[in-house]
Amino acid sequence: MANEDDFRKSEQAESAAARGKRARNAAAVRQAERKAKAAAKLRENLMRRKTQARARRAGAADEAQGLPAAKTDESS
Repeated sequence: MANEDDFRKSEQAESAAARGKRARNAAAVRQAERKAKAAAKLRENLMRRKTQARARRAGAADEAQGLPAAKTDESS
């Protein structure tokens, strides 16, 4: 019986270690995905800012895609 209990404990410890390893791997994958997403956002932002700067130098109007920064009339 003692050998059987020792075997079960060692088996449980091994499975706990395997779960810990899988959790660490999953966390590393999530972290890598976050870094890749952030890098893509930074590249997108840089390209947009470069396009805006070129348009300003050329004298063309900016092609805004979002809400205007300020209202043009002061009625509200």
